[in-house]
Amino acid sequence: QLTPARIMQVGTGFWASKTLLSAVELGLFTQLSPSPQPADRLSASLGLHGRGSLDFFDALVALGFLERTGDLYRNTPETENFLVRGKPSYIGGILEMANARLYGFWGSLTEALRTGRPQNEAKHAVDVFAELYGDPARLRGFLEAMTGISQGSAHVLAEKFPWARYRTVVDVGAAQGAVLVILAQAHAHLRGIGFDLAAVQPIFEQYVHANHVQDRVGFHTGDFFKDPLPPADVIVMGHILHDWGLDTKKMLVRKAYEALPAGGAVIIHEAIIDDDRRQNAFGLLMSLNMLIETPDGFDFTAQQCSDWLREAGFSETRVEPLAGPDSMVVGIK
Repeated sequence: QLTPARIMQVGTGFWASKTLLSAVELGLFTQLSPSPQPADRLSASLGLHGRGSLDFFDALVALGFLERTGDLYRNTPETENFLVRGKPSYIGGILEMANARLYGFWGSLTEALRTGRPQNEAKHAVDVFAELYGDPARLRGFLEAMTGISQGSAHVLAEKFPWARYRTVVDVGAAQGAVLVILAQAHAHLRGIGFDLAAVQPIFEQYVHANHVQDRVGFHTGDFFKDPLPPADVIVMGHILHDWGLDTKKMLVRKAYEALPAGGAVIIHEAIIDDDRRQNAFGLLMSLNMLIETPDGFDFTAQQCSDWLREAGFSETRVEPLAGPDSMVVGIK
């Protein structure tokens, strides 16, 4: 029987989204990590008014993010693993950024579709990246968000790619260094370099030291618009190309080709859109996010990316799924 249930679920989906985002913002899952708590104590510890808190907690139960036994609330295995601050597996950084920035900007999606212009701070003539990299606190939050969005795919990348054939790897736009840390922990022979702007270095080095791989993972200061990429056997670009227009995408792919030796590999991992543009809804929504966040960025299909690699000179390309909506396009020189 035809019903409007799915339309209503998607149309009011921001209700569920903001409920989860507020829970992350409040540190609810971190608060529950040591032990289960009743509603009144949990409400008081989070500084909630009380009106609505029971509905808030039970909505999280209904959405599958909390469990309740009697009057005690506890994390699910999923939220305990991924949404407790301080755990290496914490992915809340990307949700914190979604809550603080993207949630409001997406209210202007219709305007973005009509004008083709960003709807973030750039709408008011603010250089978003200059502002971001000039504010250490905001920069740290952004880099933590990149860690959150990259961790799942990085673990699969560490397993699926034939790393035994290679000795060195450069991560372009390395953020905190999560991808390099995961690769170094999985493969003791690998040495990695994070390539990013100077403002990133202290945050990168702190993260690398905290994960005890500083003897094999270092930092190289540079601007990929102006500087050549450091040479390595493998060059990784994760969630980088979608920020830019077509000409810049192709320029970065050419720089990767120039920095690699014969037989070297480039790995581009993103929420790659399926070639038929019907299945990877997250990738398509991410591309709309690029409409809101950037002047000319967009996400792309595996075929488009493979074509750019071939055009740059890569003789072999392949596409492999990673975690969730992410895939990697590999090019061999």
